[in-house]
Amino acid sequence: MTTPALVAPPTASTPLALVRGFLTGGVTGASIAALVVGGIIENVPLFVSGFVLPALYGLLLFLAGMPGRAREAAVEPRTALALIESRKAVGGETSDPPVRFDLTVAPEDGPAYRVDITQEINLVDLPGYRPGGAVVVQYPPDRPWRVRIVERPTPEWEERAASARLDSVPGPAAVAEPPEGCAFGLVGFLGLLLGAAAVVLLFRAALFGDDAGAEPPPAARPSVSSSSSGSSGSSTTVVTSASATATLGPGRSFLDPGELDRAFDALTEGGDARRALTVVVQERLLSIVFSPAGTRTPGFDARTLRHDRFPALVDEATAGLGVRTPRTWRITADRLTGSLVIRVVVTGAGGTASLEADGRGHVVRRAPAR
Repeated sequence: MTTPALVAPPTASTPLALVRGFLTGGVTGASIAALVVGGIIENVPLFVSGFVLPALYGLLLFLAGMPGRAREAAVEPRTALALIESRKAVGGETSDPPVRFDLTVAPEDGPAYRVDITQEINLVDLPGYRPGGAVVVQYPPDRPWRVRIVERPTPEWEERAASARLDSVPGPAAVAEPPEGCAFGLVGFLGLLLGAAAVVLLFRAALFGDDAGAEPPPAARPSVSSSSSGSSGSSTTVVTSASATATLGPGRSFLDPGELDRAFDALTEGGDARRALTVVVQERLLSIVFSPAGTRTPGFDARTLRHDRFPALVDEATAGLGVRTPRTWRITADRLTGSLVIRVVVTGAGGTASLEADGRGHVVRRAPAR
């Protein structure tokens, strides 16, 4: 029997492991944030991306790891004898329950060491694995902690196990899979925060009603913009091939008479061929997202939208559904499936109330404040 010696695997995280940890944290944070934010603002594509993103990332990791797994499979495993120190079934009532083994592995060309493994063993064969008995095991040369008991060894190794007399190795000589290290956990947590923050920042306008601070993303920089000012404040309109927005200055509201008419006229002028995917109206912000040119996507003509009914719908959601003093309100019109739907959400001292109306502005569903 060789002299026991402590096997100390490396614990430092490699640069590749740190990158993988950061990406995993980022995908996890972005997925969770997409589910939460998408549910709050009722953005179906964002909500669905919370499920799709981790699935795509998992597929990418699987494909990236195929060459490494092929190299590992090509390496001939080492075979050795091991002494069963103890065993304990840790699974449920199945024909092949997982059993936790505490083993002393005695390689022929190195020091013996202790290792804990869990392996499924058939109930019929379980009595043959008694504490104090010897078994044949195999493990990769560079990962001695990945030990597997050979249930059907060759006759030569079976004979050697039957006649072996192995000594127990003390617990300090144990090996285990090296931990990723503190750096791995730190970069993973940093990726989690950055992934979640990226989603929240991208959709902060819809999430927090940040009208004045809303700004189009870099890919949709305005191609046409105009501004006007008067005694009551200023207004700005921005029109691109993908979207259009109108912003009112302080002291003005799209519930004021004539404001919606002027904004819709400015945003849809010359856009008779474009259909809108969604229209969102808030206190001082009106935004329209257009269908991509040349695609067959659900949509509607924003010029035919009954925006003259919007103030009355907000009044009904406020006074009729128990909100009392409103703090924020939002109107969303879309036609993702079926007919056009107008949704109104009002938040105030009495809670949050909502209602739905059809394309003509007639209320079809109400949800009182709660």
